[in-house]
Amino acid sequence: MFYFFSKFLPLFVYPLGLACVLLGLALWTGRRSRWQTRIVAVALALLWLGGNRIVTMTLLRSLEWRHLPSAMSQSSAPPADVIVVLGGGVRTQAFPRQTSEINEAGDRLLYAAQLYRQGAAPRVLVSGGRTEWVGSATEPEAPGMAELLTTMGVPPEALWLEPASRNTYENAIETQAILQREGASRILLVTSALHMPRACAVFVKTGLDVIPASTDFLVTRADWEYYTRPDPVIQLFNLLPTADNLDLTTQALKEYIGMGIYRLRGWM
Repeated sequence: MFYFFSKFLPLFVYPLGLACVLLGLALWTGRRSRWQTRIVAVALALLWLGGNRIVTMTLLRSLEWRHLPSAMSQSSAPPADVIVVLGGGVRTQAFPRQTSEINEAGDRLLYAAQLYRQGAAPRVLVSGGRTEWVGSATEPEAPGMAELLTTMGVPPEALWLEPASRNTYENAIETQAILQREGASRILLVTSALHMPRACAVFVKTGLDVIPASTDFLVTRADWEYYTRPDPVIQLFNLLPTADNLDLTTQALKEYIGMGIYRLRGWM
């Protein structure tokens, strides 16, 4: 039940969901209510702020830049017992797909394969089960992740699969159990930069020695420098809300809400 509500309730806190709630409240109050205009104005402000590029980039940057790759270059990754790749980067095989496919977060798999080929660790552990209520997948992600990694040059004998977890906390618990059996403790943790602050804290909580290996950055230094330039045209376009920015803002807020819930539960 906790898992259900942790996925369901935040939908009404994100800008789009909260704006819909407010607009529904405005309709309920009636056209003669003096509160209606104010409620509608707040709803519109939420959608504008959520879709504003600077607001979006600021939220993303505040999370993504916590674990920058300054201490680990691609040419000389530090040694680890295993590379742990978190799920969320694939679409599992289902008709009419002929195979599992990489999605928008597929950089996780690409980076993990690159680290393996560089000799960062002798093993790759893929962690991802079936996520209920947030997708139509009926099969765990881990087998599809393993399938794609083999096409990228990671041999099947180097892969460990963890197909039971449904969220980041379970990723850490199930992975730690496997690594304890195998006598491994030092990991390169590969996940999207936006997700890394929460993921890293949860894995550290289990007692593992974690080296963050962030990928899938949505805000680069060049992006930040360009969009914060005092150029009237750039700033005009920054102010115009877009659906893409609204989606990215929602993703950032999801992480902050998740971090709050995880702290309350003592998971990080």
